[in-house]
Order: sequence, then structure tokens, then C-alpha cells
Amino acid sequence: MTIIAPHITAFLRERLPCENTRAAYAYAFQLLFTFASKRLGVAPSDLQVENIDAPLVLAFLDHIQAERGNGAHTRNTRLAAIRSFMRFVEHRIPAALDQIRRVLAIPMRRTETRLVGHLSITESRTVLDAPDPASRLGIRDRAMIYLGLTGGLRVSELVGLRLDDVRFEGRYVEIRVLGKGRKERALLLWKQVGDALRAWLAIRGTATCPELFLSAIGKPMTRSGFEYVLRKHVRVAAMTCPSLKGRRVSPHTLRHTCALDTLRATGDIRKVSLWLGHASQSTTEIYLQIDPTEKIEAIESAVPIRLRPGRFLPQDRLIASLTQGRTPPPGA
Repeated sequence: MTIIAPHITAFLRERLPCENTRAAYAYAFQLLFTFASKRLGVAPSDLQVENIDAPLVLAFLDHIQAERGNGAHTRNTRLAAIRSFMRFVEHRIPAALDQIRRVLAIPMRRTETRLVGHLSITESRTVLDAPDPASRLGIRDRAMIYLGLTGGLRVSELVGLRLDDVRFEGRYVEIRVLGKGRKERALLLWKQVGDALRAWLAIRGTATCPELFLSAIGKPMTRSGFEYVLRKHVRVAAMTCPSLKGRRVSPHTLRHTCALDTLRATGDIRKVSLWLGHASQSTTEIYLQIDPTEKIEAIESAVPIRLRPGRFLPQDRLIASLTQGRTPPPGA
């Protein structure tokens, strides 16, 4: 039997250099090990690699769909993390090869390709106006939401911003973003965004941590912390914007909204891809499915094949007369 803890630690450090992916995979294993611990009656730190077999993984996947309400996409994401770990340990633990292959054989679920969720201009403005601009946390929240809407940052990129990632360039503000694969990109944002950030920096205080955004107790803002903040303000915004009632608005919804706004403004999917920091333009093409501007331009630029002109003339005299609006001839 092989303790799983040192192997999962090595996997996260060696196989996943990208901090964003590491955090996502670590959360997936946190859920898996908590489930396995309760199911097997052992502490998470005492779990063995041999405990994570195909029946347990299948039970875990059923659990997150039935108990946590996760969809097929989230299920596939969790399974992808488990598969990646199994491929990592198959050469480290040859004795578990058969078990590992059974886990790798678990199929992904089919998912529907749905249009991405986004906010309208009215909804964006209402959510942005929800934080109280006269309170410290309201100023912080407004700056974070504004940066999410205009910069299109992933939530990990947003909470991971540091003080030295923000530079004010005259009327504008430049944000240095460290994205997936440790790829850095620079975003030059509008004066209004810079003003919102300046307002937060003026009251941020002298906390020793380098992160730009802090929690209410002065610690670095977390992913779940910002998700909570956003949900709170969406509930407030829904009181005056009925279309937000019952809507699930996540930090990624802000990113989608920024992408569509950029696409409509530029009409260039390549610029959207660069702005969002996508490794492949094919990832960005999902926004073409929802942007009507792209479809209208395609219709206007295309010339359909013309039909040969002609008019249908009935052969029957009675039908012909009725078609022409005349009284049928005698004997017809």
C-alpha cells in the first residue's frame, strides 16, 4: 500500500507549473479526498493510492452531480484532474498499473454546447452601481467588479494581482496580468478604471502582503471571497434590475461580458483572443455564436444565388379566372 499524500504533492508541484491550474486541480482533489475519507472511514492523510480505484472515482463523480448539483462540464473537469494524476503515478507505482488503467478508462460525459452567459449593458451598470461608494469595502468591490468587466480577467488573475502590477500611465492605467502557462500580458485600461483603482489604493492601507485587493480582515482576497462579494452585489442589483433575478452571475460571467463588448467594439476575434490571453483563437470563437453583429456582417457580405424569375399560371380555367379576379367564362 502506498500513501497518496507525497505523490499528490509532487504532482501539483512538478506537473502543474501554472498556478491557476494548480489551484483548480488542488480543489478537485480536496473534494475527492474528503469524499473518500468519509466513504472509507479513514483520515485524508492516511489515504492510499490503491484506495482511489475506479468504483470510488465513479461514486465521487456521481456524488458531485447528485449532491453538489454540478453539471457534466464540471464532472469532466474533475475527472480530467484525476486522470492527469493517474498518468503521473503510473510510472511511479507499477504495481497499481491495472487499477490506474481502469480509472483512465472512465469516459467523459457528453456536454451540450451552450451560449456563454453574459450581462447586458444595463445589467453591467446596475451590478457596478450596487457597491456603496461611500464605504471602504464598497470602493474595493466596485474596483474589482469594474476591473473584471473591462479587463476580462480570470478570477485567479484578478485576486492574484499585486501592487506592482498596476502602473498609471497619464490618463490610463496599465495592468500586468500573469495568466495560464505563466504567460504575461499587459492591458491598458480607461481613465475611469484607473480612477476606481486610485480610490481603492488611497484607502487600502499599509498591509504587508503584496496583493492589490484585500479581504475585510486585511488578508489577500481569495477566489471564493470575490465570488461571495459578487453574489452579494448581484442580489442588490436584482432589486432594481428584474432581469438579474434568479441569475447566476459568476466572475467568469464578467469575463464573458468583457469579451463580447470587445468583439462588438472591434469586430476582430483575434483582438479578443489577445485581450483575454487565450492560448488558441479557437477558444475565443465561442463568442461568435452569440454576437449577432458577426452574423449580420456575414449575411450582408455574402451574395446569394439568384433564382430564375417566373410566375405560376394555373392550367385550369376556373382556377385561372379566380386567380385573376374575373368571373369564370360560360361553360367552364
